[in-house]
Amino acid sequence: MASEDPERAKSRGKTYPPTYYSPSYMVESAETMWTSWLVPMIVVANVGMFIAIMYVNDCPKKNLGFEGACVAKFLGRLSFQPLRENPLFGPSSSTLEKLGALEWNKLVHGHQGWRLISCIWLHAGVIHLLANMLSLVFIGIRLEQQFGFVRVGAIYLMSGVGGSTLSCLFIQRSISVGASGALFGLLGAMLSELLTNWTIYTNKAAALFTLVIIIVINLAVGILPHVDNFAHIGGFLTGFLLGFIFLLRPQFGWLESRNLPADARAKSKYTVYQYVFWVVALVLLIIGFTVGLVMLFRGENANDRCSWCHYLSCVPTSRWNCNN
Repeated sequence: MASEDPERAKSRGKTYPPTYYSPSYMVESAETMWTSWLVPMIVVANVGMFIAIMYVNDCPKKNLGFEGACVAKFLGRLSFQPLRENPLFGPSSSTLEKLGALEWNKLVHGHQGWRLISCIWLHAGVIHLLANMLSLVFIGIRLEQQFGFVRVGAIYLMSGVGGSTLSCLFIQRSISVGASGALFGLLGAMLSELLTNWTIYTNKAAALFTLVIIIVINLAVGILPHVDNFAHIGGFLTGFLLGFIFLLRPQFGWLESRNLPADARAKSKYTVYQYVFWVVALVLLIIGFTVGLVMLFRGENANDRCSWCHYLSCVPTSRWNCNN
């Protein structure tokens, strides 16, 4: 909503810490390592977009002074909104909404479906931007080195859209911005990659435990107010399914089996359960996106179908409420 400031607006992952998981449990690694360029480009694009947002925001000219003076006035028109309005050192809600923030009414009744993607490239403030970009560097570069820019880029964008869709189905009274839905998609893909390539890892339990703890901690932060945990959950589930589809590795020993004599029985490239995971994940992904997008553009409120789901994004306590 246009009158809502970023402190009240749902900000995706603005407080969760940068996460890192190194797949150092690989037994066999004869695959070519890719040079990571897409992830750095995404970081540059997000930083450039934030500078453009602040230029359009132009606090010194447009701030009416109701919430105080602009912060860091030496930056000129790039200075931040008053901290009472936006404690993340960023623009106003109206600027974010104008430039493509996720907003249910504009998306459904204004037919602005492009906001499902544009909101991924917007951030509510410097703190929000730094948290997400640091996480992207730690997570995304290693994934891109292992699987290439096409697969990682597809997971990033599709997870972002999945997070935006679920967010808009449940949160219809505030705007939402941020790349953390896409980031949680990368985390989800890392988990499914571990599961579908289980046979080529040693210390499997340690790898699984480490990754699950990282995911749980990040999702737990989402129950705080003003954090869009539905974007996190939607992105995570989308990335989790995409990992089964895009991140398959040949089973251990397959590369060596290709050098066996012609009359020797060659080892299959993938296991049966990898194929099963692939088919099931593809079916669930198609069903999930179809149902979600149909519900969204029909203007349905997912809270009407799940009376307790709002607790997944905010749990009220004596210190805060979840009215917005």
